Amino acid sequence: MATVEVSRRTMLYGMGALAGAVAVAGCSSSSGSTSSSSSSSSATPTTGLVFDPTTFTEKTTTITTDAGDKKVVYKFFGPITYVTNPSDTEHQSLTISVPTSIDGTAVDATDAPIVFANSVGGYMPASVATATGVGEASMQMGGMGGAPAGGGAPPQAAGGEVRSGGNAMLNAGGGMVSLAKLAVAAGYVAVDPGCRGRSLTDAKGTYYGVAPAAIVDLKAAVRYLRSNKGRVPGNTDRIVSTGTSAGGALSALLGASGDSAAYDPYLTAVGAAKASDAVFASGDWCPITDLEHADGAYEWNWGTNPSSTGAPVDQTVSAQLRQQFATYQAGLKLNGSNDFGQITADNYNRYLLETYLQPSASRYLAALSATDRAKYLAANPFITYTDQKATFSWADYLTHVGVRKKSTPAFDAFDLSAGENNEFGLGTTKARHFTDYSMSKDTTGLTTRRLDKDIPDALNLMNPMYHLGRGDTERAEHWWIRLGTKDSDTALTVSANLAAAVSARGETVDHRMYWDAGHGANEDAADFITWVKKIAG
Repeated sequence: MATVEVSRRTMLYGMGALAGAVAVAGCSSSSGSTSSSSSSSSATPTTGLVFDPTTFTEKTTTITTDAGDKKVVYKFFGPITYVTNPSDTEHQSLTISVPTSIDGTAVDATDAPIVFANSVGGYMPASVATATGVGEASMQMGGMGGAPAGGGAPPQAAGGEVRSGGNAMLNAGGGMVSLAKLAVAAGYVAVDPGCRGRSLTDAKGTYYGVAPAAIVDLKAAVRYLRSNKGRVPGNTDRIVSTGTSAGGALSALLGASGDSAAYDPYLTAVGAAKASDAVFASGDWCPITDLEHADGAYEWNWGTNPSSTGAPVDQTVSAQLRQQFATYQAGLKLNGSNDFGQITADNYNRYLLETYLQPSASRYLAALSATDRAKYLAANPFITYTDQKATFSWADYLTHVGVRKKSTPAFDAFDLSAGENNEFGLGTTKARHFTDYSMSKDTTGLTTRRLDKDIPDALNLMNPMYHLGRGDTERAEHWWIRLGTKDSDTALTVSANLAAAVSARGETVDHRMYWDAGHGANEDAADFITWVKKIAG
């Protein structure tokens, strides 16, 4: 029997709960295929995409949660290819894990919510081809398979990005947390979807996993589940998407773009089921999104911070990008929470301080012992702590964070070296510019200074902000957004704008930041699992 180990500390962001910090040690299985009865279906799956409820492997594992060890017996289905015309079955497949008993008590997951946990990091591929249990989708880098999600240390990109995905995130103690595993331990159905990513090439050198392949695949996986309503275990009207970093961006995109006709040609090409691809809720951790405006947002946020590479930050470029952000932000006309009014580049620092940063620090300090709190405040004298409230200036906060992880520009690099340049590759061209600014300053010797004509549409297909602004899609009803206050892989404004845009559309949003946490943090996983139960009824 496999055991999932955990470290704990008092929750800083929940209501006194403990974070479930899960380090996966593997999963052993018991024998083979047994039969189960399926309920009557109220949907008609696409030919060739009919879920078979009788083909599964029974698995037994022990998962340690904030409530203690849980011995879980579950049915493991898959890998299952979720399209009829796949270009890559290794990545266009999913697994489904359905609990049947927890600590010896029978579980009926027929109507349980479905946690749809993608494991994408850096817009790279994710695969379940070698998965033998829940939460084992692999994050792939450079076209090669990574460690199973939730197992071992998170892979690090050159710029420091944690390739942690929706299944493998960092808890408060630096361990790993698997939302798919915690979901099964709570009696929910867990789905681990694979999808294509930017590094994949065929025999002719064609990049077939670049935009919009990843979101098309995840939508196709949702369609597979929804087309099998009444056959696949769980409530297909209560699908909760999760993801981190680029996976968080894709999860947000699922939440914002449900049933958008813009994806229909791509979904038809891969042979997706004829069903809805809308999700009920969207869980997004440090989403790397809104890429066409991300360079300006990054410089507005981190432009004065020194680079982790040691190279000086070009302040002329930084200033020009900051001005672009100011223009973009003014055009959004987004109002902040708590009656803040319209958020602009001029008042965004105050909005972040009052709405996220100071409350985050306050929760952190309040949760410490008196001795540890005194030590922390002594080491960080820029914080004033009175009546359990922390206050500090924006300048002192930036100094506290220290070096920035990315150079200038952070996402559309002048020399096409950023992963996002690869994400917008085309054909045998590995990387392309996707902003006019970086195209105009290209250092690779391009003969043209105009963006390719398909770029605007490609950007729209990858940006949840575009779909939220249009209002012609099925949006997730509930949103959970999290970010570390020391996460300089992106700008804090990205998640804050996402939250404001969702709220403006009338959906419910739970958005917080983890004090002193970096990229890939998930310090309130237990609260997220409870939140799923609450919103799903």
